[in-house]
Amino acid sequence: MTAVPKRAMILAAGLGERMRPLSDSRPKPLIEVRGRAMIDSVLDRLDAAGVREAVVNLHYLGHMIEAHLKDRARPRVSFSPEADRLETGGGVRNALPLLGKKAFFVINGDICWLDGCSPALHRLAGAWDGGKMDALLLAHPTAFAVGYEGRGDFILGPGGQLRRRREREVAPFVFAGMQILHPRLFDGAPDGAFSLNRLYDAAAERGRLWGLRHDGEWFHVGTPEDLHEVEDELHHLSVHSVHR
Repeated sequence: MTAVPKRAMILAAGLGERMRPLSDSRPKPLIEVRGRAMIDSVLDRLDAAGVREAVVNLHYLGHMIEAHLKDRARPRVSFSPEADRLETGGGVRNALPLLGKKAFFVINGDICWLDGCSPALHRLAGAWDGGKMDALLLAHPTAFAVGYEGRGDFILGPGGQLRRRREREVAPFVFAGMQILHPRLFDGAPDGAFSLNRLYDAAAERGRLWGLRHDGEWFHVGTPEDLHEVEDELHHLSVHSVHR
């Protein structure tokens, strides 16, 4: 049996500026994809994987997320409010007292994915090796990322180690917003706001940044136009699966 981390952090403190006007009146994680708030879908997946506790950071319209989740029983939800937005790295570092001393999931609260042959969370847990990893990131091929038009984030080596895309380089993989981190990744991390990218780069230099290729579908929901494209694609996939 794969040992699945029992705690997770959901990053939900972003401003969602590119999702305006939809995000003018609600935080992006509460925007619905096919009738379900994105953060609810993430929590559903965590619950199904066996995660017992989830920490959600809050900033922009955080009171709405807190009210939305206050009655959720599984996983048990606690909140990490940020008076000043701490970005991804600072947000997780600020929540470490709630996350314990073992490896934990960190998932963006506004991502949408379909599993492949087995759940992505289980695949990440099965691939995790704390003896050689400080961070294990789910990576999706840029060529098959619905709604994504960037230059990619990482090169995934044949053994699984990650290397960041260099300037002017096009990378075949985009970070899919789902990962396992160990608290030691944050040893020596600064106070205040900073990006997880800073810690990824340090881990890569130590040979402790690893990746796992996602074997299902992944959707980039960045703008209202992306949202329409993703919902159309999900509808197409569901119809196709019914008629197989």
